[in-house]
Amino acid sequence: MADQPTTTRIVLASRPQGAPIAANFRLEQSPLPAPTAGQVLLRNRYLSLDPYMRGRMDEGPSYAPPVAVGAVMEGQTVAEVLQSNAAGIAVGELFLAPGGWQTHAVLDAQVLGRRLDPAGLPLSTALGVYGMPGFTAYSSLHEIARLQPGETLVVAAATGPVGATVAQLAKLQGARVVAIAGGDGKRAYLQSLGVDVALDHRAADFAAQLRAAVPDGIDVYFENVGGHVLDAVLPLLNDFARIPVCGTIATYNARGVEHPGPDRLPALFSQILRQRLTVRGFIVHDFSHLWPQFEREMAHWLREGRIQYREDVVEGLQNAPDAFFGLLQGRNFGKLVVKLD
Repeated sequence: MADQPTTTRIVLASRPQGAPIAANFRLEQSPLPAPTAGQVLLRNRYLSLDPYMRGRMDEGPSYAPPVAVGAVMEGQTVAEVLQSNAAGIAVGELFLAPGGWQTHAVLDAQVLGRRLDPAGLPLSTALGVYGMPGFTAYSSLHEIARLQPGETLVVAAATGPVGATVAQLAKLQGARVVAIAGGDGKRAYLQSLGVDVALDHRAADFAAQLRAAVPDGIDVYFENVGGHVLDAVLPLLNDFARIPVCGTIATYNARGVEHPGPDRLPALFSQILRQRLTVRGFIVHDFSHLWPQFEREMAHWLREGRIQYREDVVEGLQNAPDAFFGLLQGRNFGKLVVKLD
């Protein structure tokens, strides 16, 4: 009789109040059930860490249910099939999977994502530029931004996998691109990607620098951050500007924390009305009809070197929580991936 499979996993030990801390997570060993009909046993090789995971740690209304206290933290993985009781899936095949923060998982075959070619693009790109983050950039530019040649696009968190892809796709579409990140190293990287202007949001005169960088105003602001970056952008928006709202990472750790101050919502709504702005939140699955087109075009751009990417690889599952804290603080430089091999 075969040994019962086990996994090393990180579970949500408690819900954070403000910024997550180490005590909100627990590393543990756990047995796994043997895969039954239609299931597979997977070994996770890479784990993606993404800002949306902070929202999954909280209770309350959202577009997806929260992670339960005591349950494995949610996350996409690149996974190898170790055992298969599912027709058409062979041992040794690689898939994109909702494997979570753990080394192994038993899943229904129907929840597996696309097959991955070990001889194709690097496997980790399926979690970044050639996966959900890249598709987030591609699909929202296509469906919401509707960017025209010669327009000005501003994107913050621009060295992350979404922001960097937005910046490069916008250049391919003939736009003028102002990219924002934190620190000189990230600014230099953005300049290497060919953006028109790269700004450091930590600069004391950031708002003035942004104003000088957009003499014709802003036609598209790709919102990843919120906070003081949004404050600097709002006065510079042109009439009929479009704002795809992908995330507001500056505010994620403020959930459940009281912040007294003036109510700025009426002024924002007045501006939306007065300037006929399009402000649209979206979830990447809204645009799934574009996935085949994205796969085809992005693979071509990556192989030709027209789209560049950078990864921030962390070794070992035990280091995932600290890496995640850094992600929420902007410490990462590129797509944050945990290598589990």
